[in-house]
Amino acid sequence: MAVAVKIKETIASSSWIRKMFEEGIRLKQIHGADNVFDFSIGNPDAQPPKKFFALLKRFAEEAVPGASGYMPNAGFADVRKKIAVKASAEQGLVLNENNIVMTVGAAGGLNVVFKTLLNPGDEVIVPAPYFVEYAAYVSNHGGVLKTAETKEDFSLDVDSIASLINAKTAAVLINSPNNPTGKIYTPEDIASLARLLSEKSKLINREIYLISDEPYREIVYKSAHVAPVLSAYNNSIVVTSYSKTLSLPGERIGYIAFNPACDSADDLLAGMIMANRTLGFVNAPALMQRTVAEMTSEKVDVALYEKRKDMLVEVLRSAGYDFFEPQGAFYIFCKAPGGDDISFVNKLKEHLILAVPGSGFGKKGYFRLTFCVSEKTISNSAEAFKESISA
Repeated sequence: MAVAVKIKETIASSSWIRKMFEEGIRLKQIHGADNVFDFSIGNPDAQPPKKFFALLKRFAEEAVPGASGYMPNAGFADVRKKIAVKASAEQGLVLNENNIVMTVGAAGGLNVVFKTLLNPGDEVIVPAPYFVEYAAYVSNHGGVLKTAETKEDFSLDVDSIASLINAKTAAVLINSPNNPTGKIYTPEDIASLARLLSEKSKLINREIYLISDEPYREIVYKSAHVAPVLSAYNNSIVVTSYSKTLSLPGERIGYIAFNPACDSADDLLAGMIMANRTLGFVNAPALMQRTVAEMTSEKVDVALYEKRKDMLVEVLRSAGYDFFEPQGAFYIFCKAPGGDDISFVNKLKEHLILAVPGSGFGKKGYFRLTFCVSEKTISNSAEAFKESISA
């Protein structure tokens, strides 16, 4: 067999997001792009800040020896110092460059973390719904993803998480603001989870890490605030990227930050540096490291996304859908009329609306829409949403 069994199985159950995105391409070829309402993939379309392009031009014209050469696998030291200042302000504790590892985006960062932490058979708990590729990232490194329930408003259900913790539990993975719900976990949620993990770590006699995936941290609405994780729990790790904050998903640049007071800080840093190298990343892209280090106070125009959120909320509300209004990120998670998310997503497709079933995020009975699409797409979809729910 030319292809590994595990890869064949993964291909067979490939991401619903990609399936619907590809279906959108097919439908646009048949019906025309303006007649298909593609809410399937969260591809940020806000322009990066102007400073990004100015920096690229400046760095491209400079002839600095070693600027594109090999570097420490954790990244340029001066870059990590600047990132540490930003992360310290966000996380409410003092970090330095030795608490930062520059990564190939958040996806690369999560794979580095899981390769560092997981032994074969170790378990990672994630609240559902969750970003679909988490299961693959954990499985890549011999781990098993375990799904905890969330409350009706998608807030953390600490009792559900507690029921899953056992001697194999290596970590709890959270994502705030959440993809696909847009939920932001409160400081009380984080504090309650931290208390649980402290108690359970003592009980099972191993460190349970709290890993927070935060690429949407700065995409928030109505003055919402994302609670810090590093200052709430010693054995905590934050993974993030500039894909959404600076609208640079194709540049693959992010970083890992960890609490310097964690139980095995030196081993953790050494392990992540080794994993970064041996996974084949070697180091994060040099040019992008230098660029984001000069943009720690910059972000995209979040008002653009908020306007679109409000537009889509009005379209859905007028059509009679039941949904959670997002506090951050750029997704709306709706209840599927009739309860069967896959059937309803197929019904939406009949009206040329592309959505992703909640089953793809570990939460049946819902579907996800992204609003990083044009205002024209949102406004023109109103009648199709009405027809879909009344059909």
